[in-house]
Amino acid sequence: MPKIAGLTARRVETQKLPGLFADGGGLYLQVAPSGAKTWIYRFQIAGRRRDMGLGSAAIFSLAEAREKALAARRLVAEGTDPIEARRAQRLAKALDSAKSMTFRQCAEAYIRAHESGWRNAKHSAQWTATLATYAYPHFGDLPVQEIDVGLVMKAVEPIWSTKPETASRVRGRIESVLDWATVRQYRTGENPARWRGHLESLLPKKTKVRAVEHHAALPYVEIAGFLVELRQQEGVAARALEFGILTAARTGEVLGARWDEIDFASCLWTIPGARMKAGKEHRVPLSDTALAILEKMREQRASDYVFRGGAAGRPLSNMALLMTLRRMKRDDLTAHGFRSTFSDWCAERTAFPAEVREMALAHAVGDKVEAAYRRGDLFEKRRQLAEAWARFCAAVEPVKGEVVVQLRKSKG
Repeated sequence: MPKIAGLTARRVETQKLPGLFADGGGLYLQVAPSGAKTWIYRFQIAGRRRDMGLGSAAIFSLAEAREKALAARRLVAEGTDPIEARRAQRLAKALDSAKSMTFRQCAEAYIRAHESGWRNAKHSAQWTATLATYAYPHFGDLPVQEIDVGLVMKAVEPIWSTKPETASRVRGRIESVLDWATVRQYRTGENPARWRGHLESLLPKKTKVRAVEHHAALPYVEIAGFLVELRQQEGVAARALEFGILTAARTGEVLGARWDEIDFASCLWTIPGARMKAGKEHRVPLSDTALAILEKMREQRASDYVFRGGAAGRPLSNMALLMTLRRMKRDDLTAHGFRSTFSDWCAERTAFPAEVREMALAHAVGDKVEAAYRRGDLFEKRRQLAEAWARFCAAVEPVKGEVVVQLRKSKG
């Protein structure tokens, strides 16, 4: 009888396993066509035959293989499948090692895995910003396995009444990250951020919370002075914020602006419907001041985005605008709040009709019947409004009781 690796064995004649040599008690040495040798333990449980790998013969000796096979035979004798028992043991070890996988690490991995399927970079930035603001301070650096209901409530309960929309998004994002961690076997058990049948028993429904979140806005009489200070700030973020103020556009629309949307000859910025809140294309007239910002950015163009971020090919993060305001020690303001500044100025200091202002802000105008009859976008009137706003923003000391802006006759 041949000896292989110190094993006295007989050849098992079978078409399926031509390189199988038996030691007895279910232990075999399997020799692959390549010459690689591995130990296997063959057993039968619940009427089903199974082969359990015991490792490479180059690593484990015959004596060690026999010890492994003996341990497996004892489990079979007790009615336990040794393959399933080993799988459960490995899972337990994986969960133990995952205790070093923090919630923050899981969240970052979740965002990386999903951001390519999200509609725009703004969505990814919002995920990062909301979790960094509301979740990480409470449990960002804790092992993901340790996140429980009490910790989730610390993140969402303080803002549930004051910022219901934000709180709801934070809860949902925490739930998604924890679901991801469970599927990846970094944690076990129920999801403590689940709403239905769980947190709904602890928190009022979002629709029952009457508090409305308002974005901090600058009084329009202070806008010119603010812009003087803003123009002293260097960097792409400061220019993006100034451009957003002059165009009264939403932050995401500004940050996602691409060069192929800009028509310098027509002084026009056309935002595709896919990037608009209402899902409809929006034309933005560009004042001379806004065009000057674009010309400056064009001189240093390095990507398809007007306001490029640090990473190649990426747009600027909306956190960059927030950081610009913080550097100016204006924590009392938000980038979105300047739309309210524009709206207040338009209503109180000009004679432009309300629908011109609302269309400039890309808001829905009137009811469905009114909207059906008004098929235009009042573009020429909005161009006049944009220039009037730019002039007002440039007047460092606006005259008190200033005469309202007069409308020229237009077919817009």
